[in-house]
Amino acid sequence: MGISKRSGSLLGYPRMEAPGEHMPGYGNESKDMPEIRHSLSVVLPAYNEEQAIARTISDILAVLHNRIKDFEVIIVNDGSTDATASIVMDIAESDSHVLLVSHTINQGYGAALVSGFAAATKELTFFMDSDGQFDIRDLSNFFPFIDAYDAVIGYRIHRQDSRIRKLNAWGWKCLVGFVLGVHARDIDCAFKLLHTEFLHTHPLETRGAMINAELLFKLKQAGCTYKEVGVHHLPRRGGQATGAKLSVIIRAFRELFVSARKWKQEQHLPTRVISE
Repeated sequence: MGISKRSGSLLGYPRMEAPGEHMPGYGNESKDMPEIRHSLSVVLPAYNEEQAIARTISDILAVLHNRIKDFEVIIVNDGSTDATASIVMDIAESDSHVLLVSHTINQGYGAALVSGFAAATKELTFFMDSDGQFDIRDLSNFFPFIDAYDAVIGYRIHRQDSRIRKLNAWGWKCLVGFVLGVHARDIDCAFKLLHTEFLHTHPLETRGAMINAELLFKLKQAGCTYKEVGVHHLPRRGGQATGAKLSVIIRAFRELFVSARKWKQEQHLPTRVISE
């Protein structure tokens, strides 16, 4: 993994928000983001996104400049074979807020997020996909909740995907709920805001598409709370989605069952008592 140039306390609320308590709708249709007092790390996993990455970064920088005093945009190039890395490097040379983290080979969506979380240095960490299907301005609706919750997670109001992908997502959500006891309206929505301290003290283990389910499971196990907020979902600007590939799906199923077994065993390990 290579890194190219770039120029608070976790809240311990006692319960997880019930599935019916998420925020209906947007709450701020003006789409103007007020000035934010928190520092922010934005993590963008990217694999062969040369058609969309420049526009996505440009949109983020346009919104965050003059709205957040201290921020960084971390693009994790997960072994792309196209011009993704060189495009990001060109942008980083002209804006010191931009950081490129590169994997020499493709390691998976979860691995890209883990590398981005490890590189994050600000109080809050936000991540979204780099394919242009999300609007960074929706983040304005998340900040009012982040001081009262340990995480704010998005759900896609009008998901711009095929029927088969929506069906697969529904089935995956039901399976994750059954196996891990994790319940959210849109588990895999790649639009989430968290306290960076949580991500650094609860490192994630999975490296594929299971990463979002693991993140919510780790929040639940730590006794943390999260708020669900609706976000816009747009058609892809270019490139090719990889989430529906058979290899990605098989890896997610394998990681789910292997990880669930491991975590269940860890929960039943006896506590060691050391006497002086």
